[in-house]
Amino acid sequence: MNNDDFKLIESTIQHYIDGARSGKGNDMKPAFHKDATIFGYIGTDLFAGPIQKLFDWNDENGPASDIVTKIAHVDIEGSIATARLESDNWTGHKFTDFFTLLKVDGEWKIMNKIFHLHA
Repeated sequence: MNNDDFKLIESTIQHYIDGARSGKGNDMKPAFHKDATIFGYIGTDLFAGPIQKLFDWNDENGPASDIVTKIAHVDIEGSIATARLESDNWTGHKFTDFFTLLKVDGEWKIMNKIFHLHA
């Protein structure tokens, strides 16, 4: 694995974490490609669509100042990667996120986020 790519992916995911912590969707935006998507369930309801849905939800949800996160796994192959992020105490909730990333113009961008909201 290319250590530089790993660090760049960590940096990309940090934008996402910073946005969760601040409760501001705009703080998350640098982590994502403009055409990124999100999919997961909130209870029995499918939460799916353009990544703007996440930014809007984050703005409404507010700051997760006590969030605890861990990048559990990163797998890189050339210009593509996957990452697993565990987030606890996101305003009282626990999430597991899987991200697919693509290196676009030398920058790692999250193309898709799928998530599991733990009961």
